[in-house]
Amino acid sequence: MIYIYNDYGGTHSTALAAAYHLNKLPVNRKLTKDEILRVDYFNKLQTSDMGKLIFHGVDDKGNPVYTVGKGSSKVVVPALKNLSLLIQDRYQTNETIVYSNTSHTVPLAMTLGGLLSRRLKLNFIGIPLLVLGAKQSCQNINQLVNHTRSCEKSKAGSVIVLENKNVPISPVKINS
Repeated sequence: MIYIYNDYGGTHSTALAAAYHLNKLPVNRKLTKDEILRVDYFNKLQTSDMGKLIFHGVDDKGNPVYTVGKGSSKVVVPALKNLSLLIQDRYQTNETIVYSNTSHTVPLAMTLGGLLSRRLKLNFIGIPLLVLGAKQSCQNINQLVNHTRSCEKSKAGSVIVLENKNVPISPVKINS
């Protein structure tokens, strides 16, 4: 299996999802500021990195984990799905590929923090908002990763696109 987490920028919720998937983060508590800021690629990618598949590592079952930022485009994931199907057909591979959208886990604090930090280069206000948003969403992102990993039982050679709109998401507490 190949796992590809996607969202708008590919540098916040997707980076956290990849880290959870690869067991690099604790799952039994909220994350600390240092844990969040040490996540590979968290708040490190630029607009020019959108559309690039970023390799994060291999999970405990030998499956590669990637992320991709899709920007505001609604065609990136369908194009990747069609390319995956073409490659599977052309090369007769049975590798299952899962595209998992993390956008629905992103709270307002993370959205604003990403805009201020990545686009406007106002790190002094953007990074604290990103950390707040990451703390608010860490449980939801971990639930989404568990849902995504449940696809391991899928038919070999399939291409799965998870929009994750119906994955149970806990309400965000502002005082977190």
